Amino acid sequence: MDEVLDLVGLHSVAQRRAGGFSLGMAQRLGIAAALLGDPAILVLDEPMNGLDTDGVRWIRSLLKELAAEGRTVLVSSHLMAEMHQTVDRVLVIARGRLIADCTTEELVATSPPTVTLRSPDMDGPGLADALRLEGMTVDAAGPGELSITGGTLERIGDIAFDADVRVHTLAETPVTLEEGYLRLVENEFEFASPVNATADEDER
Repeated sequence: MDEVLDLVGLHSVAQRRAGGFSLGMAQRLGIAAALLGDPAILVLDEPMNGLDTDGVRWIRSLLKELAAEGRTVLVSSHLMAEMHQTVDRVLVIARGRLIADCTTEELVATSPPTVTLRSPDMDGPGLADALRLEGMTVDAAGPGELSITGGTLERIGDIAFDADVRVHTLAETPVTLEEGYLRLVENEFEFASPVNATADEDER
């Protein structure tokens, strides 16, 4: 018990009644209890709930350390941004069925990145129309600003040059894990890791 209490940062309050613990301390105590048996497989449900910023950083580091020891660590969470920084693989279950078993990078890759273009030369629809002709989705994001999906930075820059449009900003916004998840669930399509697919084919 001393070892796991020290591991979760509760050794100094080991003599206090758990009923007086804060939510974050209670979370740490629950993790300590889960580690008592030195499990090879650890399943945690919303382990970051109630933790402050330092606590979230701590649990992220702890989970990675446990996985590095060779354990399987399964985490159920709705904190997509935090999971993006923590996990290696994602399992998505929707309507009672598994619709994704892949790396975080593979899930993110299912959604196209968004490119922001800012220019003082967008009084008319010329640039937007030229981008749409190439199959891109273009939305006005503000005065002199376009939000573009479906195109690369290089191609968008070339089209702006051909349209004689000065570009002050051309930046790509990385896709988040949440966006990849929402796209996956909304479209309800099957998605599997190419590595898994190859393994299945080899077995057959």
